[in-house]
Amino acid sequence: MIELIVIDVDGTLTDGKILYSSEGAEIKAFNIKDGLMIKSWNMLGKKSAIITGRVSNMVERRAKELSITYIEQGIRNKEEKLKEICEKENISLKNVAVIGDDMNDYGMMKNVKRTFAPFDANPFIYDFVSDPLTKKGGEGAVAEMIEILLKEENLYDKFLDLWVN
Repeated sequence: MIELIVIDVDGTLTDGKILYSSEGAEIKAFNIKDGLMIKSWNMLGKKSAIITGRVSNMVERRAKELSITYIEQGIRNKEEKLKEICEKENISLKNVAVIGDDMNDYGMMKNVKRTFAPFDANPFIYDFVSDPLTKKGGEGAVAEMIEILLKEENLYDKFLDLWVN
């Protein structure tokens, strides 16, 4: 049973584009469908983590809006950070699902049972993952992953109850 989902940001939670305003502010776009599914995952008592190599105030803000359990930014060694979180939460790597799109996610992915990648991920990563997705990064890939997990773990009806009743 998956207890923790780990999400990369650029190219997974976003489309991978980084825009800068004329004042130098960084701009990222997040998909509302991904947000609803992450929020739902957390509301069902599961854990979530963002582990990303870059640092962005917008990522911090979005993660807090979604009640993401761990927000780890500026991480060079994602594999090590994942293991730290699992140890702290007493969660086995067998109970972790990771979604990532590029080579810097490989270290995390090689250690867990379930791996997902957006349709437009780096070909090496996309070929490596256990669950290649049909959605692109920033276009609902994270939502697709969570929907798959909820259905497999017979939690989809509980998910619906969060929003329908």
